[in-house]
Amino acid sequence: MIHISIHHSGSGNQPTPRQLLTAAVLIFGLLVIAYVGWSAAYVVEPHEQAVVLRFGKYLKTQPPGLHFKLPWVDQRVLVDTSEKSMRLPWGHDERAGDWSDPATNRSNDDALILTGDLYAAVVEWNVFWQVTEPERYIFSFEEDHVQPALIAVARSTMHRIVGDYSADETLTTKREEIALSALEDMRAAMRSYDAGIEITNLQLQRVTPPDVVKPSFDQVNQSIQVKGQLIYEATKERNSLLPLARADADKLIREAEGYANRRLAEAEGEIAALLAKYESYRLAPEITRQRMYLETMERVFTSGGKKIILDSQLQGLLPLLQLTPGGTSANTR
Repeated sequence: MIHISIHHSGSGNQPTPRQLLTAAVLIFGLLVIAYVGWSAAYVVEPHEQAVVLRFGKYLKTQPPGLHFKLPWVDQRVLVDTSEKSMRLPWGHDERAGDWSDPATNRSNDDALILTGDLYAAVVEWNVFWQVTEPERYIFSFEEDHVQPALIAVARSTMHRIVGDYSADETLTTKREEIALSALEDMRAAMRSYDAGIEITNLQLQRVTPPDVVKPSFDQVNQSIQVKGQLIYEATKERNSLLPLARADADKLIREAEGYANRRLAEAEGEIAALLAKYESYRLAPEITRQRMYLETMERVFTSGGKKIILDSQLQGLLPLLQLTPGGTSANTR
């Protein structure tokens, strides 16, 4: 604390004009010093950055903490750099809670997007963004124009991306692909504005058919699920039967190969035997012919039953067979 003591001189307790002037100057100086200190110091919160302007031109960007500036010369602009989100296509800030009344603030008609096959889908998504370059941000947009600009970019991008896919792809299998494509395009669009704003993430929330066709769409989905179940069961049955069929096929192939090898060996053996006979015949034709005749007759007699052999030179005789057991054959003239 500063104590101001005024000493009186002369007679009486009344201060002199000089003393009053000195005290007034001292008090004024203290007030000026306090005002200058209060004007020069400022605090930047953890979720903010301060852009310092000197005579209206960018000077520097200050991080969170206590800082000082030149009074009446420097101006500090605090910029919120925390991540923010919007629910689109309406552009409601979910954290601010400015769409607490869905009946008045939201309509499925606003969320309809035309697909590539000329159908319509209700698409809702969240966009997350934050200021990454405060010095560019404060010179690019006025505060009230940031959200409309983001909404315009987000809606035009999503309409264009969804227009490249069919309704079935948009509603089922291509959701992640659509979200990634829209995120990249939105980032590129905001960078082209050089506004110091970065789109950090995009999430598809609700992608459904319009209410008018929703019952039919549910039936189609149910049919698709039944189809998938039947395909799963058929695949399971095929996987169980296919190994057995392959085993049977391998067995038949091995048997056929064995039969072919056996027949080939037999044929080669027969060929070798014929060649051996031919070689014998070539060396001794008469003997070989007689031997072959005898071998053939041996096979014929062996495979038949009883044989009766008659002498071709027998004249006038009737040969009789053995008629009685133990008897002998008789010839009568």
